[in-house]
Amino acid sequence: MQINSLSPPYILTADIGGSHITAGICDLQNYGIVNQSLIRADVNSKGSITDVLTSWTNAFQKVLKENCALPVSGLSVAMPGPFDYEKGISYITGLDKYDALYGVDIKQYLADLLKLDPQLVRFRNDAESTIAGEVLTGAGKDYMNVMGVTLGTGFGSAYSKIKVTKDINLGSVRFKETIADDYLSTRWFLKRYYELTGVKLTGGVKELSQIAVKDQIARDIFKEFALNMSDFLSGPIKQLAPELLIICGNIAKASEFFLPYLTKELSSVNIKLGQLDENAPLIGAAAIFDNMIRPTPINSVNQ
Repeated sequence: MQINSLSPPYILTADIGGSHITAGICDLQNYGIVNQSLIRADVNSKGSITDVLTSWTNAFQKVLKENCALPVSGLSVAMPGPFDYEKGISYITGLDKYDALYGVDIKQYLADLLKLDPQLVRFRNDAESTIAGEVLTGAGKDYMNVMGVTLGTGFGSAYSKIKVTKDINLGSVRFKETIADDYLSTRWFLKRYYELTGVKLTGGVKELSQIAVKDQIARDIFKEFALNMSDFLSGPIKQLAPELLIICGNIAKASEFFLPYLTKELSSVNIKLGQLDENAPLIGAAAIFDNMIRPTPINSVNQ
């Protein structure tokens, strides 16, 4: 495939969630998602290889078809781990999602699908992508030294120095009886509420936040969560001395119940909520193509 320089550089970008894919087109000139290019589609993450990759394929093809006038020149994917981000091979297993993709060369599959040189199919850790997006054009855009966490089905983390963002995998660090991920994720909230009430919640932290409006036990759980997080993060914050801590993810939507406690306990650092929502990982993933030459637009060979 002939290599050409393209301006402006448009990148097809996606974020892989536990039950969905979000995809769109990022313009790297302004780190923005092209208006109306964003789509979200359900994915059966417990399904077969064909089930999963067909869902992803349909999402990519829909974005390209509906934005065929744009010279899209590469594909970036924000992907949860464990994953070989350089080779594009999944090693996710035992996490109740994407087991069927274990050992699959996803990079080659997507390159073949889009008729794209494999070097122009790139993957980035999902938490790293999210914080990178926020640092480039969101909550952290005015800061040079930033730590960020993503709070959801898992506990993600990244650190950015002079706009270069890297995953720091704090979720796997020892904390209390196990690791931080077991205390700073959705499953901790559900486990703790069941321990205290005998009630199993099915609506996740969103449901618990609704209960917390009138229920003291639920509010106490959010406070306990904040104290756990401040206890755990105090060490990395002391070590890295960030100017800003950014908090992203679905649990952050319930911040009114835990952020005041967290701010009080971590008074040495500014704390902000993420501003870009689902656009953050898309922008951060696409940013790995910064300052690179780009090939013939993939739209032009797939119409």
